[in-house]
Amino acid sequence: MEEARTMPADTLKLNNALCFSIYSANHAITRAYKPLLDKHGLTYPQYLVMIVLWDRDGRTVGSIGDELFLESSTLTPLLKRLEAAGYVRRARDPDDERQVCVFLTKKGEELRAKLADVPRHMLKAFGCGRDDVERLNAEINAVRNNVMAVEKA
Repeated sequence: MEEARTMPADTLKLNNALCFSIYSANHAITRAYKPLLDKHGLTYPQYLVMIVLWDRDGRTVGSIGDELFLESSTLTPLLKRLEAAGYVRRARDPDDERQVCVFLTKKGEELRAKLADVPRHMLKAFGCGRDDVERLNAEINAVRNNVMAVEKA
């Protein structure tokens, strides 16, 4: 706690706040994705769900939520909209009726090829190379994990 009392006053300036830099970068990145996803009727969070399913189809709602750090109350409406668009179907797990599994439809599988160029477009938007993105990603994940560890403590 002593360290916080001795921090320079300029740490309370908006442009010096790491949290604001991450927050505003998130908004800019989401806006950059928008035109790439709009033509397929996807929002950025729906795109993230699709990425998770393309990696491993037939996941439970809970496991998708865990991977995306989303509560089921946030995820369920996303999944309903993806289902209405014909990209996924939901079904109760026959081994555990309490669980709902999410499966890609043929249309959802085909969407992967249609969006295959999105990462290249975003790499260009980031204005840095793949190695820089990998390093930044690791650093931001470390920040997230540290903050989450403090939350749990």
